[in-house]
Amino acid sequence: MNKKEAIQSAAITLLTKKGVHNTPMSAIAKAAGTGMGTIYNYFPNKEALINAIYVSIKQQETNVFKAFDASKPIKTQFENYYAAIIDFFIAHPTYFQFMEQLQASPIITETSREEGTKSITEVYRLLVKGQQERIIKAINVEELLMFIGGSILSYLRWYFNQNETKKATLNNQINLLWDAIKA
Repeated sequence: MNKKEAIQSAAITLLTKKGVHNTPMSAIAKAAGTGMGTIYNYFPNKEALINAIYVSIKQQETNVFKAFDASKPIKTQFENYYAAIIDFFIAHPTYFQFMEQLQASPIITETSREEGTKSITEVYRLLVKGQQERIIKAINVEELLMFIGGSILSYLRWYFNQNETKKATLNNQINLLWDAIKA
């Protein structure tokens, strides 16, 4: 892990545990094992660091779609997407905590949000294709994405507050969501 990655890793851990306002850059430097000057070589301020973390997470989310087979049925692709994005955040709980805290924050710049939108390009295309084939409801795609995102958020909140989870629960959520968006 290079210095920049160490800074981001330390920052995400502290920001999710203590919050944005209770995490000074000095604490991030200490946790990253580096000096304040080094942090400021990479990030001019805490807002820039937070935006870099946000964009990094969104770029990693994009990788969730790389293994998808566009020749599969729309429903199968959708089910695979939903399960993969849930698995991504389960494997990276601090990413989920970070995104939950800061997704709607004014700290996240418009430029970062635009970059983040790229992470759902394949889902957007999938929904449009599903609508063109009359498999998915003819509802504004932005509204469908908001609905799907809400489902993902709710499931993950539930998941992280359970002592024991069952695979059937995820499958039930996928089926409920599919039933809600299919034509």
